[in-house]
Amino acid sequence: MFLLGAVFVALVVVLMFVLPSGWAPFIGVIGLGIAWGQWYFSDTVAMKAMRAREVTPEQAPELHAMIDRLCALADMPKPRVGVADMSVPNAFATGRSPERSVVCVTTGILGLLTADEMEAVLAHELSHVAHRDVTVMTIASTAGIVAGMLTRGAQYGALFGGGGRRQNNDNNGLPVWLVVLVVSLVVYAVSFFLTRLLSRYRELCADRSGAYLTMKPQALATALQKISGGMAAVPDRDLRATSSMNAFFIAPAIKGVSLSQLTSTHPSLEQRLEQLARIQAELGRPVDGPPSP
Repeated sequence: MFLLGAVFVALVVVLMFVLPSGWAPFIGVIGLGIAWGQWYFSDTVAMKAMRAREVTPEQAPELHAMIDRLCALADMPKPRVGVADMSVPNAFATGRSPERSVVCVTTGILGLLTADEMEAVLAHELSHVAHRDVTVMTIASTAGIVAGMLTRGAQYGALFGGGGRRQNNDNNGLPVWLVVLVVSLVVYAVSFFLTRLLSRYRELCADRSGAYLTMKPQALATALQKISGGMAAVPDRDLRATSSMNAFFIAPAIKGVSLSQLTSTHPSLEQRLEQLARIQAELGRPVDGPPSP
């Protein structure tokens, strides 16, 4: 993903350099437009990518009943409910706002978890919806595009005016296009790692919010363990088919591989279980403090 993104950034920078400097804002706008489209149509795109279908309360009464109860507890609008017919045990939520969102589960997870565990997973996903995490991550991912556009504008006067191009071309130092390319790639690299850091933080926040909403952190902990363990029984072909959705899933669809902490979109299972254990201990304490000896 990093290398593909780097190639894309390199292409944009080269276009910005080759084309007249006045084109820089247009290239930046196109890049931002692509990011906006991903955000605006995120629910539709994600559902199609997973070949999921929207289900009615008559088709999935238990699933709808759980989401109804959780939405009432969280005082939030009810999202649409979807089911993806695949063996990968997972769930995801997406949408540009709580009013335009969808929570989707796979048939694999429905056959794996107990009712309490399923409710805990849904609470995690609803937390993403309530906190507008799709919008947060979209804004974060566009930082590199904006930074590249501003760098180009400042360097060549596309946005601020001036004769930057001529002055820099008269320099005896490094070629201007090389400097701009390196700066843009550095900006992209930094935004790449920071976006994944933010993604891991949002996953921990969703775990915490979901655990407090259901008051059953242990149920979410066992659900995460079952989901991670269940990946081992899924054919590699199915895991590869859903790998593009890993950033949306409650747990990445991988097996036998430990993702580097720097590049992972999710915190490690151990880190998530430790947080849930702390919440369980906190909820188990008496309201007035420990009993006197």
